[in-house]
Amino acid sequence: MRLLHTSDWHLGRSFHRVSLLGAQAAFLDRLVATVRERAVDAVLVAGDVYDRAVPPLSAVELFDRALHRLAEVGVPTVMISGNHDSARRLGVGAGLFERSGIHLRTGPEDCGTPVVLADDDGDVAFYGLPYLEPALVKDALRAAKTSHESVLTAAMDQVRADLAARPEGTRSVVLAHAFVAGGAPSDSERDITVGGVAAVPAGVFDGVDYVALGHLHGSQRLTERVRYSGSPLAYSFSEADHRKTMWLIDLDAEGNVAAEERVDCPVERPLARLRGRLDTLLEDPALGRHASAWVEATLTDPVRPADPMARLAARFPHVLNLVFDPERPPEDPLSSYAQRLRGRDDHQIAEDFVAHVRGGSGPSDSERALLRAAFDDVRVDTSVREVSP
Repeated sequence: MRLLHTSDWHLGRSFHRVSLLGAQAAFLDRLVATVRERAVDAVLVAGDVYDRAVPPLSAVELFDRALHRLAEVGVPTVMISGNHDSARRLGVGAGLFERSGIHLRTGPEDCGTPVVLADDDGDVAFYGLPYLEPALVKDALRAAKTSHESVLTAAMDQVRADLAARPEGTRSVVLAHAFVAGGAPSDSERDITVGGVAAVPAGVFDGVDYVALGHLHGSQRLTERVRYSGSPLAYSFSEADHRKTMWLIDLDAEGNVAAEERVDCPVERPLARLRGRLDTLLEDPALGRHASAWVEATLTDPVRPADPMARLAARFPHVLNLVFDPERPPEDPLSSYAQRLRGRDDHQIAEDFVAHVRGGSGPSDSERALLRAAFDDVRVDTSVREVSP
């Protein structure tokens, strides 16, 4: 069975205030064309269909057209909600869509109920595990703890129990939206940390033939059977080196990955991250190849030059982001605050602040636990408001 694995469309998202709707429409054109031309048997969309819980009307219209086109092709589509989606909103009409071959899985109650498709080699059971916010689904899944690993383990227990009751030889595919250990993140993914832990081990998904992951925006293979498709477009300059693709996967009669291919997504405009003094960026002939790219420029001039954005735009018309990182000795007290925070998460920044106001004495273990609980509560409260009807 041939699968086309994609995720993280983020319909409605902009890039530094530049609309990406046209680029997202071009991607969906490529997806439908690939389904038609490459004899795809099932399309898998592993979450974050939209960029936010209440997407703009233009994004909803684009999604509506995509659903109609996929239904017209006659190839089944299995789709789950991600942490950016409102599961309740995305799941509206799921029963009706099912009749057209569009299978939406947006709630924890359906984790153990597969979409069963067949080919010449027999049945393939597709299980949809949407983004599972631990505090909201722990009881529904009867998970042991309020953690990502615990709720995903409980969901996978349902998957394995259902699969064990099916005829011998039934192949299995799981769609999941999660941060799995070993994956490489980028700057454009929303933090899903709970209790200081964001990642779950890949072993949670043991017992199935293929795991189609969403959430991380870089295409990557964690194991032969566990993969991220990545996002079809770059959503931050940290993705400048990404090759944006979809996975085309062939499962053989035993459920092995018999063939694989990365199908390139269309690139509306490449990204470039340039660094150096302003005069160098304006005069270096080697940088001329970036004239048509979206540019992020990091200026290292010791003194901030005059009108840097306007001067850069004269050579790089699509410059979108300007960063100042002046060349100074490491011990320079004027070293930027942003530089000191680079690579640190919200919990670490809060702990550093406590240490700063106490003259160097950091929080105790109990205070660290309170800080983590506060951050988790804020995120859960946001999730509750996003899914509320």
